[in-house]
Amino acid sequence: MEESNNRKNEEKIQTVGTDKEQPRNAVIIRTSVIGIGANVLLAAFKAVIGAATGSIAIVMDAVNNLSDAASSLITIVGTRLAGRQPDKKHPFGYGRIEYLTAVIISVIVLYAGITSLQSSIKGILHPELPNYTAISLVIVAAAVLVKILLGTYVKKTGQKVNSGSLIASGEDARMDAVISASTLAAAAVFLLTHISLEAWLGAVIAVIIIKSGIGLLRDTISQILGQRADGKLVGEIKKTCCTFPNVYGAYDLVLNDYGPDRYLGSIHLEVPDYLTAEELDVLERKVSAKIFQDYGVLLTGISVYARNTRDNEEAKLYQNVRRIVTSHDSVLQMHGFFADLEKKTMRFDMVISFGCKDRAGEYRAILAEVRSAYPDFKVDAVMDADLS
Repeated sequence: MEESNNRKNEEKIQTVGTDKEQPRNAVIIRTSVIGIGANVLLAAFKAVIGAATGSIAIVMDAVNNLSDAASSLITIVGTRLAGRQPDKKHPFGYGRIEYLTAVIISVIVLYAGITSLQSSIKGILHPELPNYTAISLVIVAAAVLVKILLGTYVKKTGQKVNSGSLIASGEDARMDAVISASTLAAAAVFLLTHISLEAWLGAVIAVIIIKSGIGLLRDTISQILGQRADGKLVGEIKKTCCTFPNVYGAYDLVLNDYGPDRYLGSIHLEVPDYLTAEELDVLERKVSAKIFQDYGVLLTGISVYARNTRDNEEAKLYQNVRRIVTSHDSVLQMHGFFADLEKKTMRFDMVISFGCKDRAGEYRAILAEVRSAYPDFKVDAVMDADLS
């Protein structure tokens, strides 16, 4: 029986996130190919125009388009690698490769921004007058329109398939449209006043690119380090757990992210103290199956808190202890309370906010306060972190 259960769990792990993985990957790759084609064409046009007019800003914009194309290529490679099936060495799959490719994209964007800034500084120190033509300005204007359409399409697609790389690429493309529009503005200023702002505009563009690269890198590193799970998903999972009979509450949900739409987790369920081991086993299996079916989240561990149901005095004790604990502003929640009046023991968990400067000190103070109110009891309290 145990071997059969382990095999079922292993089969579930093999399928975490894979029900939508193939069509999702196809969408990401197709969108990235479209991005590569559009950016390569734009880069070629802008490079020719920039060289012909002597416009540093247009040349820098062309470099930025090439970096966007390279980012799309890396996204394709990363998506294919991340789609590999789990194996003995990596039983949770390769989904986190998408985060590593996002780091590479961030570095490319940063490099493009730094090199652009260097060229712009040279242009400021040794200025050259640009030579605009009507055709060059028309092509740049067309590029603005293409970038707006491309950026909107890529970002919406990324949001639809939960791809951070596509979302970032789409936002970057829309930002490029603003940058190209500013290039047109600089051209208009030059044609009207014969004052060249090209090098200065190139520097501004470079700073914007650098800022974008830093933002992408910061967000991706945060994902790799492990960040708080989506609040909406957490709330829905807890709410679904509480729809089962004999489940009074769901707490301490921990979700481990193994790539987009790949979650393994654990949770505590509060249940009445009279349930048997067999009844708990049936309940845990039903909850696990439901959560996996509805959210694609595999709960690898379900633990229980017992709730007192046999004695009104225990209920009164719970209310008094809860009042003491929650009177502290740093306490976000108290759960898992259970008391044994005959043995004079009680236990509970309390969630203390990360905003508390001294969480350990606050925990000791609350524990001392409860023990002072009930000196005859052995009090066992656990300090939980605000994970979800």
